[in-house]
Amino acid sequence: MPKFKFKSSGVNVDNVELKTIVESRPIGVATPLSLGSGRSGLFEMNFDPVEQISDNLRNLILTNAGERLGNYYYGANLKPITTEYSSMEDFENAAMTRILNAVNQFLPIVDLDSFSVSRVQEDDGNADRGLLRIDMTVKYNIPQLRIGGKVLNVSMYVI
Repeated sequence: MPKFKFKSSGVNVDNVELKTIVESRPIGVATPLSLGSGRSGLFEMNFDPVEQISDNLRNLILTNAGERLGNYYYGANLKPITTEYSSMEDFENAAMTRILNAVNQFLPIVDLDSFSVSRVQEDDGNADRGLLRIDMTVKYNIPQLRIGGKVLNVSMYVI
């Protein structure tokens, strides 16, 4: 039977840290666009997947049909129903249906939980020129990342 000597098996290393610092790679461009700093490069980047998904969801909700180059149908297309806000009885239902359809088609990783709408009348001194702001709150989960209870607030103006 051959003998094995541990002295010839390698180098004994003491007090050496074998930790390697791994920097995360950017996942996507953060919107609104701004000049990058540090590791971001030319534009500011998202390094956290949850932040990138939240950014993508906000962009999906605020995009209308025809605004995305190369994909005419991308977006929740809320602009047509916000222009009819005063004459619509079920604005919340119509908005949630459009958001749900867009999320199911373009961002299926997101699981929508709840939706609420509030309206804010903004006056700039003239009663005739006041703008109506619609604040929408969307609560959602990202089951694949085990993230729950995220909240996204989006505002739109009605003239």
